[in-house]
Amino acid sequence: MENTTPQGDIGLIGLAVMGQNLVLNMNDHGYTVVVYNRTTSKVDDFLAKEAKGTKVQGAHSIEELVSKLKRPRRIMMLVKAGQAVDDFIAQIAPHLEKGDIIIDGGNSLFGDSNRRQRELEAKGLLFIGTGVSGGEEGARRGPSIMPGGSPEAWPHVKEIFQSISAKVEDGSPCCDWVGEEGSGHYVKMVHNGIEYGMMAAFAEGLAIFEAADEMTPAYDLDIPAITEVWRRGSVVASWLLDLTAQALVESSELKEYSTEVSDSGEGRWTVQAAIEAGIPAHVLSASLYARFASRNNDEFANRVLSAMRYKFGGHNEKPQAPGNATK
Repeated sequence: MENTTPQGDIGLIGLAVMGQNLVLNMNDHGYTVVVYNRTTSKVDDFLAKEAKGTKVQGAHSIEELVSKLKRPRRIMMLVKAGQAVDDFIAQIAPHLEKGDIIIDGGNSLFGDSNRRQRELEAKGLLFIGTGVSGGEEGARRGPSIMPGGSPEAWPHVKEIFQSISAKVEDGSPCCDWVGEEGSGHYVKMVHNGIEYGMMAAFAEGLAIFEAADEMTPAYDLDIPAITEVWRRGSVVASWLLDLTAQALVESSELKEYSTEVSDSGEGRWTVQAAIEAGIPAHVLSASLYARFASRNNDEFANRVLSAMRYKFGGHNEKPQAPGNATK
């Protein structure tokens, strides 16, 4: 006779690469994960390929997902921030019971997490909004996790989160409770704002090396080699520098990459939070604006500056008309 006792330790919704890697990480640490995706064929594909031979279980509906979970039920979402989170909460909540936990592991705005906790607690449910940092590789091998929300939920997810998180040299987990309501997403927001600044600093520094090669050919700087040296023990060594070095080793001129850099929202929110708090955030703001500029959002402003220089000083930076170009 088939065993119908729920075996799932935690459910996960959203099987993009981050979600898949987090599931496999949990499986490696002995947890039984039940997975669901809005496009249910992704569930079957995942079980047949990446999760083949694991304890991961699939579900083809929210009802089935809930039915396979131990109590208190813990359901983590890794879906796009915004309306998609609210839509899934609306689908999940009616199937849960008092004390069950909904976890938002995406990059949601902290104000939305504040609201979601209050709404779910009014229904007897618990909420966690958590930042997850480390990208796809971090999700698979050990991310930094920043949970906040309903304090009563923390004891029920602490072991799972701290088991799968990255560890420092003494074995301490890169995961701890940060506070109530949207504090977890607030911490992740500022983390990502800082990340914008760090990335911009590396990009600007390496651009100086590239210019130095043209201005002083005798230097003949090997930029990939420099990043390799730096990442192995300098004060700027970091995972971001590791990734930069890897990209430069693969292609020293990076010609296959676009010059446009998108911003995913957290940088804007960080700058807005700094403005509301009256805190100067020069580096974070500049790095955000640099991303805007990379998409030529400053093109008209630059044309205005060029026009002003021409009008007050005769500096002719206007494009020459065909046939009128000076020799």
